[in-house]
Amino acid sequence: METKPRTFYTIRFNDCDPFGHLNNSRYIDYFLNAREDHLKEHYSIDLKEWAAKGIGFVVSRHEVQYIRAVSYNDTVCIQSALVGYGDNYLEVEMQMYDKDGQNLKAVLLSKFTQINLHTGKKDNLTPELEEFARQVLTPRTV
Repeated sequence: METKPRTFYTIRFNDCDPFGHLNNSRYIDYFLNAREDHLKEHYSIDLKEWAAKGIGFVVSRHEVQYIRAVSYNDTVCIQSALVGYGDNYLEVEMQMYDKDGQNLKAVLLSKFTQINLHTGKKDNLTPELEEFARQVLTPRTV
């Protein structure tokens, strides 16, 4: 099973500041979109289906490291990996590289806390989700 899936994106004009650099807040959007794509394409996990079952996640922490500038029309490679989990949370590390996957541009470490969408309260990971986490868990790289 793939533990570090990758996806390529082209940086859009409307995501950039007047200097043509990717806006700081838009890095998070690219990272989260990539992770959602990775879940669906590599693990057949559809967040909409989980929501229908009452399983949801909220972001309880984001930590971003901006390393090199990303500019309009650049192609970037985003890699994500589950790097930690506990009773009711998942920690995901996402890395943005240049199109060749050689130069690290940014890193996002996120903590997602599971909630029960019916009650709105924190909930423990399901046994199936814990098993999935054990299978794909990988050490942090940054």
